[in-house]
Amino acid sequence: MPDSLLWAVDVYGRVYSLSTTGGHWERSKDALLELKRVTGALQCYWGIGCDHQVYLNVSPGEVPIRHQEETYENQRWNPLEGYTDMLLPTDRWQWTDESGLNEQPVHSFHLPSENWEWEGDWFVDDESCGRESCATGGWEYAVDFPATYTKEKKWNSCVRRRRWLRYRRYKAQGSWAKVPLDKARPPPEPFIDISCGGWTMSDSSEKHIFLWAVSQQGKVWFRSGIHYQNPEGSHWEQVQVPREVAQIAAGPSDLLWAVLWEGQLLVRTGITKDCPKGSSWVVVDPPNQAGAIHVAVGVNVTWVVTKDNKVWFRRGVNSHNPCGSGWISISSEMVMVSVGPDDQVWGVGSEDRTVYFRHGVTATEVTGKSWIPVSAQLDGSRPTNQPNECCIFSGEMTTPSQGSVLSCDDPNEPKPSIPKITSDSFISALVSDATGPPHTPVPEETLEQTENDDVASTQVPTLPASQSSGSEPPWSNVDLEEMKSAPSSATRSSVATYPIELAQTVEQEEERPPWAWVTGGGCVLNEASCVSWLSTSDGGPLSPSITPALAVSGQEQRTRRDSDTQRVQTAEKSVRVRKARMRWWRDWLPHQWEDVGVCLEQVSSTNGRRDDMLYIYYTHNEERKFLCALINEVTALVPMLRDSLQCLAVYTAERTRQRWPILLSTFSQKDMNDWLSVLNESCCDSRSLRGPPSKQALWSVTSKGDIMVHDPLPSLEAPGQHQPCDQMFWRQIPGHLLCVECNSLGVVWGIGYNRKAWVYTGACSAVSSQGTVTDVRNVYIYENQRWNPMTGYTDKGLPTDRYMWSDASGLKECTKDNTAPPSPQWTWVSDWAVDYSVPGGTDKEGWQYAADFPVTYHGYKTMKDFVRRRRWARKCKITLTGPWQEVPPISLIDITILPCLAQSSMEQVPVWAVSEKGDVLCRLGVTPQNPSGTSWLHVGTDQPFKSISIGGGHQVWAIARDGAVFYRGSVSVQNPAGECWYHIPSPPRQTLRQVSVGRTSVYAVDENNNLWYRQGLTPSYPQGSAWELISNNVSKVSVGPLDQVWIIAEKVPGCVAESSGTVCHRLGVRPMQPKGLSWDYGIGGGWEHLSVRGNSTEAQRLVPRSPLPIRTQRQVNGNAGSFVGSLP
Repeated sequence: MPDSLLWAVDVYGRVYSLSTTGGHWERSKDALLELKRVTGALQCYWGIGCDHQVYLNVSPGEVPIRHQEETYENQRWNPLEGYTDMLLPTDRWQWTDESGLNEQPVHSFHLPSENWEWEGDWFVDDESCGRESCATGGWEYAVDFPATYTKEKKWNSCVRRRRWLRYRRYKAQGSWAKVPLDKARPPPEPFIDISCGGWTMSDSSEKHIFLWAVSQQGKVWFRSGIHYQNPEGSHWEQVQVPREVAQIAAGPSDLLWAVLWEGQLLVRTGITKDCPKGSSWVVVDPPNQAGAIHVAVGVNVTWVVTKDNKVWFRRGVNSHNPCGSGWISISSEMVMVSVGPDDQVWGVGSEDRTVYFRHGVTATEVTGKSWIPVSAQLDGSRPTNQPNECCIFSGEMTTPSQGSVLSCDDPNEPKPSIPKITSDSFISALVSDATGPPHTPVPEETLEQTENDDVASTQVPTLPASQSSGSEPPWSNVDLEEMKSAPSSATRSSVATYPIELAQTVEQEEERPPWAWVTGGGCVLNEASCVSWLSTSDGGPLSPSITPALAVSGQEQRTRRDSDTQRVQTAEKSVRVRKARMRWWRDWLPHQWEDVGVCLEQVSSTNGRRDDMLYIYYTHNEERKFLCALINEVTALVPMLRDSLQCLAVYTAERTRQRWPILLSTFSQKDMNDWLSVLNESCCDSRSLRGPPSKQALWSVTSKGDIMVHDPLPSLEAPGQHQPCDQMFWRQIPGHLLCVECNSLGVVWGIGYNRKAWVYTGACSAVSSQGTVTDVRNVYIYENQRWNPMTGYTDKGLPTDRYMWSDASGLKECTKDNTAPPSPQWTWVSDWAVDYSVPGGTDKEGWQYAADFPVTYHGYKTMKDFVRRRRWARKCKITLTGPWQEVPPISLIDITILPCLAQSSMEQVPVWAVSEKGDVLCRLGVTPQNPSGTSWLHVGTDQPFKSISIGGGHQVWAIARDGAVFYRGSVSVQNPAGECWYHIPSPPRQTLRQVSVGRTSVYAVDENNNLWYRQGLTPSYPQGSAWELISNNVSKVSVGPLDQVWIIAEKVPGCVAESSGTVCHRLGVRPMQPKGLSWDYGIGGGWEHLSVRGNSTEAQRLVPRSPLPIRTQRQVNGNAGSFVGSLP
């Protein structure tokens, strides 16, 4: 690790530096130097003295700082004297700059300040012409001024020039030197604050540094022209501000913040390497009502100290978003903070005025974990002569502690205090200090006087206490057992307490002064850095408190308990960031993929609350912009495929209504899986969702087979103010299914693409919650051909035809070679083969015929069929780990579970299914403790079925493969399989394909995506009377135990671009209005299946209190009987 410096200023203006490779504070060599503020970059440091002048300190380097001065000598040829310095009146001056527009005689060059010296005299630059000076003299020739100069003299060369050079060297390296005032410019007002930054914006080898300052009148100044060859810069320029500024802070990149006298903050926008002064100011409100007093910025962070000494972190700060998005409170009290090049944080404690370092700050943990004191001692010690008398100290022997000092003084004796001195006025501090009691550190004059004073020699100097702590002593005890292991890491001078006669000269370390300012702008620390003055004795977490606490000697247990409490308070909140480069589907035309930066900012606290945010940083028209989404507003994270790219759709309530999610694609499948896992965990933590879904959850499956669940609120089915569908949060459950069914007792079954049955084990502790889940599905491509009179059907189509190898739509070319599995998680398990099970039938070779592309296909050839196609299929397999258990051995195509109320108690949960062959099955032995059941019971039918559903009253409805509807009679708890089937007429000229039964309602969907409701259902006539059309554009329907109706809609009105599959909720469903009133459209674009049969959560109904006395059941029945009997 290269050597770098940490600079600090005490309350007396003395300047100290601490090297990362050293272990002691070194005071500046200039004993008379007094500074108020210090700022630093790599190898360069600036400060403001008590005289309000700017000082510069450049670290010594192997290469000296040299600046080149140049001027050009111009001559013109005349026939009498040849080339002379007698120029025409219209010519340039004899000595000019390169352009010839400015006169620059050699005697006009002066050293800019006393910090420079000339290295030699002027000399001719021979490299301009590339030949020896003895041959050319360094001249360049041309026809006239200005023109193209050549090395050779020609017959028409009427003018010539040569360049003279002189170097000056910066001689004040390693010391503080005053920056001179600008020449020919009025001096700026006296400065009160200074900050440097911007050295990482330049991509050239010559790094430019931008220096900002604040004057006493609240004006902001900018120092231009600072670079390595000219560290002093050229001149000051004033930057207009809307109000008076009190303090300013610049980061290594393009961040610039300022504090107003009123406590508000200003942020400078538009800062670039071409426009280092920026373009405009934006006002940011302070974190609290006290107002800000100090600000510090880094590369991507901003820290603020308010007037009550509280420390705050600004979240979301970035070059794309310099203003940030919110404040995070950090449990600490500081008078100021400073941010280093790697966003490391330093601070000065408000009570003990100790320099602290923020431990645990990394690229991902941007707020760190705790504060640790800088434990370096002052460089050097001096002898102190003790008197020849016995000095007895009452107390215990102890080693130095971190962040506290033992006091052995009389508790009744008034204690000296460190005056809370701001770094703006050291003279006032010295005046107030002269009138008060002596305090630590003791100046040299006082120490010399103490050596000759017998009374003072018997007293032990102690650090002062805070006056605001009331009756409690303000210093904490020290854990002696913890600190004995490493006395070298002392942060305070120790006090030995034993009776002994001291008659010799001892080495006494000079007490460290109370610090007023620290800057880490030039101190480079990273995760691999190891410095001696930041180590701890116990090797544990570096988390001592920065606030002094109790100081009662000998109470070790209380100290340890207080230390633990302070550790928790110190780590009360933390901010973690996770960054990556992704592709983002642009929201505006032309829609296309763009490379963007993605950042997930996770804010956590000890009470478990999360406040995470997702940022997307992009550039549009050379302007940096960003998108952000609060994680607690994200409603779903859905993996999907778009343009052959695996991408992630991020839904929010607003984007669900707009039907336009945020689409992000990573550069590898591993990154996609990692980010999906991190975002899903962040969303669940933000909503305090942990563990398996609730028994009342809504389950759904996307078109990719991903399983999504929603834990409902009681307001989801509230008749008055229901929860909108676009605000429902869906989270993913590991697994891969084609459909899923559930009920309110926690029994969940699913069917995979390979028709295997699976049962969910996450809600049952008796079954292993994690298992291997496999699924097999087919990938289809189509071979297309067109007929011509010469050769018959060939793969030579018309120019307007679809691809000869395509997908089902014909819009995308899909050949056997370029078609890949759905995702890298899938692997091929078979070769391509002709699929004969295509709807509509095929001939013996698998072809389907039609008149043209695309029309209705049929499985036989006619005279009018000019095109044909056949489908090829290839199997692929996926293997996952999830809370599912396979139920062998029968393959299923449909499953249904009885929808009951949550408080229901059943010995067995009725589960019905339809096998792949069309047989109707009833599962026996299903309980919440054994959701997989024991065996299948075959229910006889006279034809194969394709859909089945059981209602809350054990009513079973089913649909045969030919569309016929049946009702199973006499199904009960005692007779779970029922007795016989009753045929129910289908809707006129419609073929039903799916049915769903609730508590008292029956809904069905036909082949044309129409939704039908069965009228006239009564307990005495459960078959109903007629079908009523409710809606179209429906692919699936699910009716819950409260007769709530949810569907999967094919399309959303007005959103043509959205893919099929949208979750919708029927509003207005009541006992007197079972058909509902309207649809509430929720999340969509790729939803395949939905089950709400587990949601029996009813909204609480406010029942008015009756003024009548409570009556017994017999009284109620008797009154009712008398009332009925009295009717005419």
